[in-house]
Amino acid sequence: MKYSSKLYPNKNIPNLLILTLLFLVFSRVHAALPVPAPPEVAAKNYFVIDFASGKVLAEKNPDEKIEPASITKLMTSYVVYKELEAGRLAMDDIVDISEKAWRMGGSRMYLEVNTSVSVYDLMKGLIIQSGNDASVALAEHIAGTEDAFVQLMNQYAIELGMEDTNFVNSTGWPDKDHLMSARDIATLSAALIKEFPEHYTWYAEKEYTYNSIKQYNRNKLLWRDDTVDGIKTGHTESAGYCLVSSAVRSDMRVISVVLGTDSKKARANVSQALLNYGFRFYESHTLYAEGEVLSRPRIWSGEFQNLTVGLAEDLAIAIPRGAYDKLDATMDIDKNIEAPVAKGQQIGVVKVSLDGELLETMPLVALETVNEGSLFQQAKDYFLRMIN
Repeated sequence: MKYSSKLYPNKNIPNLLILTLLFLVFSRVHAALPVPAPPEVAAKNYFVIDFASGKVLAEKNPDEKIEPASITKLMTSYVVYKELEAGRLAMDDIVDISEKAWRMGGSRMYLEVNTSVSVYDLMKGLIIQSGNDASVALAEHIAGTEDAFVQLMNQYAIELGMEDTNFVNSTGWPDKDHLMSARDIATLSAALIKEFPEHYTWYAEKEYTYNSIKQYNRNKLLWRDDTVDGIKTGHTESAGYCLVSSAVRSDMRVISVVLGTDSKKARANVSQALLNYGFRFYESHTLYAEGEVLSRPRIWSGEFQNLTVGLAEDLAIAIPRGAYDKLDATMDIDKNIEAPVAKGQQIGVVKVSLDGELLETMPLVALETVNEGSLFQQAKDYFLRMIN
């Protein structure tokens, strides 16, 4: 990776940081692989992204609205996690099982009507066994009715920017108005992994026993590929066989959404092919971390002479494998920064290019608040600026 002289204009850069950057530059000298078109696969829709950067690695009809079947339960679990996070729900809370939940068809964890089950057990049944009964039980416990819970699902979909999604139920039961797109499913999956990593580990579990009935996770990639750690299957006659999968190899996570295949075997094979394609031809790097000090430019009339500057979030990119040494990162900072400056205030931009093509632009922000200095400091800086 190349670093422009503009990237670190301040001379007070720690020697260790410079040595680290030089190591990164000279340790990646492999030629970039040419990137072929994604493989031809038997799926109506698919969408493959790099988790860290969100870069699209492969796609086919990603914005078509289709029935998502049990992939819906990703949002059901997301709402549950939000309730846990807010302290309105606990894993050891006890849920009364209604007749509606008990009567649910399709995949079930075999709840008994008028029994009481913990949120913990229901979440295991929801995630591992894809229990429709567990979905309804949780929905009713959280919102009173499933219809009220669906309102929460749609609200979170809006907040996440899922523009091609509309939920009608908590299970994915077929309905012509219950729709998602492959892109929206990837957005939801990424949010679930990023926001709730401590809960996401359950999606890698292969089996769960409830009421003396052992059931197995329907995601066959968990047995086939030990880098895969989730996420969710789905199937109805109208939706076909669907699979959202995710895997981590060499610190790179890829998320694959495959919809509308004709069998369990096909959805696993297609997903495996797309994951392999993403990992084979791309690599992912977090270039700068949130809050990392990238520069200390001069600030005028302030209580300090220098301002720490960095990014408000990680800057990650996905590029063709072997192209790292062709990256160029530059930093443009306002030349006349004057106090007061508030933490989070934009000071400039970081630009990342590959072979002259701009890949990413991200705002540079102040990492601290700098108030105005004393009258003496302001007067001193005024004259210094006059003579410079």
